[in-house]
Amino acid sequence: MKVKFSDFLNDSTKAIEEIVTALSKIYGYASILGSDTRGKRYLVTDLDVNIGDSGWNERGFVLRVFNGLNYSEFSFNKIDKPSHLIDFVSEHLMKSFEEIKNHGEVLKCPRVIEEPITGTFEGEVEILPENVDPGTKIEKLSKMRDHAHDLSKQIVNFWSTYEEVHVNKIFISSRKSLRQSYIWSQGYLQAIAQNKEKTRYSYEGFSGLKGVEILDEMSSGVDKVVKASEALLDSEKIEPGEYDVICSPDVAGVIAHEAFGHGVEMDMFVKGRAKAIEYLGKKVASDLVTMHDGAAAAKEVSSYFFDDEGTLATDTIVIDHGTLKTGISDLLSALRLGTKPTGNGKRESFERKAYSRMTNTFFARGTDRLEDMILSVKHGYFLEKVSSGMEDPKNWGIQCWILYGREIKNGKITNRIVSPILMTGYVPELLSSISMVSNDLELSGIGSCGKGHKEFVKVSSGGPYMKARARLG
Repeated sequence: MKVKFSDFLNDSTKAIEEIVTALSKIYGYASILGSDTRGKRYLVTDLDVNIGDSGWNERGFVLRVFNGLNYSEFSFNKIDKPSHLIDFVSEHLMKSFEEIKNHGEVLKCPRVIEEPITGTFEGEVEILPENVDPGTKIEKLSKMRDHAHDLSKQIVNFWSTYEEVHVNKIFISSRKSLRQSYIWSQGYLQAIAQNKEKTRYSYEGFSGLKGVEILDEMSSGVDKVVKASEALLDSEKIEPGEYDVICSPDVAGVIAHEAFGHGVEMDMFVKGRAKAIEYLGKKVASDLVTMHDGAAAAKEVSSYFFDDEGTLATDTIVIDHGTLKTGISDLLSALRLGTKPTGNGKRESFERKAYSRMTNTFFARGTDRLEDMILSVKHGYFLEKVSSGMEDPKNWGIQCWILYGREIKNGKITNRIVSPILMTGYVPELLSSISMVSNDLELSGIGSCGKGHKEFVKVSSGGPYMKARARLG
């Protein structure tokens, strides 16, 4: 079913066009991004049932104006009279800009030169959120919880979470008029198991450009998450060392995200905070490694028609058969670097700055079979379920917390499970050790990503199964 565009943004279009036309004549460039994002989050546990607003909800506008040296921005949540806003900008723009200049050096940026583009994108889902009442959604989530307890007496708590978000955005400049409306949803199952000695948990995530139909996908994951949490009650600590590992798609995804996601965000090139700029055109990984990022590269929660600066979505090949080819950029970073923007300019909300941000970040599929990859390991681990990750784009260090690993011995997966696991290493060394890549491809978008400790946006990551050599502890 088609996803209907926002009435609020439709009703604001004429006023936006009037403001942009007037300010473009005065300053040479002006644009407005309008956002109307709304959604709900449903949670069922053993102790609570809750329905609340999504944390991604927002409604408002951000105006960007060329001030002669770079860009000034103004955010507001409604347009009463276009003439009032035009007068306000004219009164405050140069005054605020002079105050900024007095506080230090101003980074120059060329004026945006745009190609004329007009376009509308309306997503489709099987079941629109508004067509299913909240009680039915809670009932489905409650059945998942109850089924988990029927499966195991060791489950002491079970979480089933579902979130639906309807994104509407409009971007208008003197030469662009773009609209998009789509729905993404995500679900999360967590089983907490306990015996006399330990408490352990496991999880399953679900996400995509989908509607309420994702609840049926979630139901199919209950058995798996319960069995995994029970198995972790018998887990052991790993003996630190260097091992052959097979990374599941979600572990491969966090490596892509942390290793060369943040490291190639090109606003870090402008600030001199990324080592990757020194390696463009050079080998940084095995010949088997090709890595993509882009809102048009996959169909997941971070897919869109245009970014928050009006740049159309792309599929960027960051690493091509082991060679670092390019980074991912927002519009202003591309202008400063003299490169083409890749459609990666994203804002946490209309009240926040746009940065170079990841979208769908993943390794491309290979040609190996997973069975052959397991057979090739004499002693190592099959790594599953990411807990968290972090990186250092200046020095290319990486740390990934992984929920558990299954021991592989003489080409077979044993019953021994180790948990938790910390995987560390130097990015080119880790990526260069990749020796086999499966012909599978899976992405997940249940998480979000911050720029440092703030500026959170939705992202997805993933890849195939990958065999590598890694330091575990």
